[in-house]
Order: sequence, then structure tokens, then C-alpha cells
Amino acid sequence: MLNKQYKVGAVLSYLSMFIGNIIGILYTPIMLRMLGQEEYGLYSLVGSMIAILNLVDLGFGNACIRYISKYRALGNKEKEYSVSGMFLLINTAISIFAVIFGLIFHQVSDELFNHSLSPEELEKFNLMFLILVFNLAISFPFSVFGSIIVSYEMFIFPKVIGIIRTLINPIVILTVLYMGYDSLGMVIANTVLNVLFLWVNVYYCFKKLHIKLYFKNFDFKLLKEISVYSFFIFIAIIVDKIYWTTDQFILGIYSGTVAVSIYAIASQINMYYMQFSTAISGMFLPKVTALVTKETDEKALTDLFIKIGRIQYVILGLILSGLILFGKEFIVLWAGSEYRDAYLIALILVVPFTIPLIQNIGLSILQAKNMHKFRSVVLIFIALGNLIISIPLAQKFGGIGSASGTAISMIIGNILVMNIYYYKKIKINIPKFWMEITKMSIPIGLCLGLGIIIDKIGYGIIPLILKICIYTVIYSLLMYHIGMTRFEKELFVSPVKGLMNKVRGNYKASKVNG
Repeated sequence: MLNKQYKVGAVLSYLSMFIGNIIGILYTPIMLRMLGQEEYGLYSLVGSMIAILNLVDLGFGNACIRYISKYRALGNKEKEYSVSGMFLLINTAISIFAVIFGLIFHQVSDELFNHSLSPEELEKFNLMFLILVFNLAISFPFSVFGSIIVSYEMFIFPKVIGIIRTLINPIVILTVLYMGYDSLGMVIANTVLNVLFLWVNVYYCFKKLHIKLYFKNFDFKLLKEISVYSFFIFIAIIVDKIYWTTDQFILGIYSGTVAVSIYAIASQINMYYMQFSTAISGMFLPKVTALVTKETDEKALTDLFIKIGRIQYVILGLILSGLILFGKEFIVLWAGSEYRDAYLIALILVVPFTIPLIQNIGLSILQAKNMHKFRSVVLIFIALGNLIISIPLAQKFGGIGSASGTAISMIIGNILVMNIYYYKKIKINIPKFWMEITKMSIPIGLCLGLGIIIDKIGYGIIPLILKICIYTVIYSLLMYHIGMTRFEKELFVSPVKGLMNKVRGNYKASKVNG
């Protein structure tokens, strides 16, 4: 059974995404129009470069969660505190490397972008890049405390803090823009906010979790084990960055800031889509690690794999089918007609990405079993192939071409190869998983057919909102009665029942007191 932290954490994750997406829908078009397409493209290009530099994390962030969870499951506090101290030292060293690599990249950036960026854009790019390098250097050491909170399976606090940050961020950014600042002001504001919220995690760890950091008796044997584990996580991170970051880097070199801005909108939609899946699976590494540490059989892991995958598919099925039906109209009304091509780019990325997303609990299982080496090695070759394919495709077809290269590599590596590996080596019952997903696809297919009729209601902001609301109701009803199991129905309905009971209780109490 899932405890309160998992249940409430999952609800808060989706609440956070709902709030974030609503704010994004309102905030992004204002920000786009205030910045302009070129300035937004420049801002996105700097962000993609910093994401690449973030690779110096080397996978230690994930390793921190895994090893602290392991020693918590074993009840070894001495080892837990020693590992926490070790990771703080490791991340401090990583921070120093990040600054060095950032300064090196800063020296060669003029040569990379002098053909696609104007001198003014290049000067601003370099200044924003240095500020974000500073941001990154501070983030690495303090990120340990966020990992510790997850290791303790305390999901409610970080989710609440995430919601607060989601609410504050657009207010601060729009204030900065209204004051007359541009993308440079946005970068400075984001850096200040990041430092403030990192300190919140530090406070929570010491005051609420009462953690300790031991720096004595440095265990070099354990460090070697952690380094091997982290190395293959690092390879997987490289794959992730090549998938989602270097397309903008390639477009920045060959096509300029306008192409980057269009691709950035598609990437933003893809990011929102990904969050709806990782909101659940991202919480389960500590639980899976505990199961593996206690040598739980493969059937329990298969059941968890299917259970989480089905829940994710209920959510992602609604978003994907809605994007297919109403995505182009939404993008044009939301971002502007100049971003129309972002619809096709987003679909090229999102459709194949759905399968890895509903199976991403498998990555937590691999990491808990320390069997992620194969995945990392295979995907790095697939990702390099993606890079080779995407360059000529981007030169010829722009963002659509680079997105197509990403989709092809994803289908080969993340879907075909990994499903075989899950089945053969991890002993997860993949045929059973796909039988479950196929049954759930029936109501989604029916909804798509009905959605075509709903789409004829009209064009514009009000008709679009009406169409989305009608479609969501139809999807929910069909999925509830045809697609969901009893457990899933209870999972989705129980928070609503609990809220209604609480409201009734408060109403009765007020009547009595009145």
C-alpha cells in the first residue's frame, strides 16, 4: 500500500502541474510578446547551453538518492550520514568543474555563433551565460539537500515549495519585464529565486529531518562503487541532453534565433507532457530501492511496473489525444501564428515519447538493481546516431528535421531495445504490460473519434476552452467506465470524496456553531 507521503505527494504533483500549466498558458504569451521572437530565441539558446553544461553532474544526484535510501532501509545511520557528507564534498568539486568548463565554453562561444547571432546578441548571450554558470555553481552543492529530502520519502514539503515557486516565478519575471528589462533581467531574477529556494531545502533538512553530515572516515571503496553506478547514470543523462537540448544548439548554429524559438515552444509542450508522467515515477526510486534491498521477487516489481504505467497512461492519454485534436489551434492562439510549426514538431516528439514515459518506473528498477549499465551504453550510441542524423535534417528541414531524428532514435533505443531488455533480463512481464495498455487504448480511440466531432464547435479562445472541457468530461467518463480498474477508480475518486466529506463536515460544524 502507498503511504500518505506518496498519495498526497502524487496529488500535489498534479496540482503543481495544473497550476503551472494554467500559469504558463497565461504567462507565456505575455512574455513572448514582451520579449519578441528573437529575444526569446536567445534566452532559450542560453538555457540549452547551460543544460549541456549541467552534464558535469555526472549522475551523482541520482546516486545520492539511491545510496541514502539504501542505508535508510538497512537502518545504518552512521553510513547514511557519512554518505550524505561524501556527496556534499563530491558536489562541491563538481561545482568547481562546472565553473571551469563554463569559462572554457565562454571563450569559444564567439566562434560557434558568430554566423547566426548579431554582435549585440552575442554580447548579451555571453553575459547571460556567465550569470547562469554562477547559478549552476551554487546549485550543485545545495542540490544534495533536495536529494536527501526525496531519500527520506518526504514528498509533501518539496511539492508545496514547488507550488509556491510556480506561483512566485511568473510574478517576478513579468515585473522585471514591465520594468523595461529583457532576457538578461529574466536570467538575473531566476538566479536570485533559485538561491533563495535552495536555502529552504537546507533549512528543512537540518531543522525538520535532523540530518547530520559526517566527513570523517572517508570510504574510498564505497566512493568507487558510487562512481561506477553514477558513471552509467551520467551516460543516460548525456542521452537525455542530446535528445532534448542539442536540437536547439544545432538550430542555433545553422538556423538562428527564430528557429530556436519555434523549437523551444514545442520543447516546452514536451516538457509539460513529461512532467505528468515523472510526477509519479520520480517518487518511487526510494521505494523500489527498499524492495530490491529486501530481495523482493520479480512479480512484485512487475505489478508495480504495470500499476504505475497504467496510472500514467490514464493521464497521458488525455493530454496526447487532446494535443492531437486541439494542439495546433492552441499554439496559434497561445503563442502566435508565427509559432504554427511548433505543433508538428511537438507531435513528432510527444507521440513516441509516450511509451518511455509510461514505462519510466523501469528506470528506477534498473537503478535500484544497479543494472542500468546496458541501457546507458545502448542509448549513448543511439543518441550519437540521433546527433549525426539531426544535423543534416536540421540543415534541410529546420526544426521538423531535427525533431524527426530525435523521434527515430527514441523508437529504436527507448522502446524496442529497452522492452526486450526489461523482459529478458529484469524479468518484467512486458507482454502482460502491453495487454493492459492495449485494453486501455480502446476508450482513447473512441474519444479521438468523438473529438473530431467536438472540434467542429468553432475557432477562438472561448470555443477552444469549451471543446477542451467537453472532451475532458467525455474522456473521463469513457476511461472510468471502460478503461480503469477498481484500484484506479478509487485512486482518482478518493481525493474528491475526501474533499467533499471535509466540506460537508465544516458546513455541519458551522451550522451547529451558528
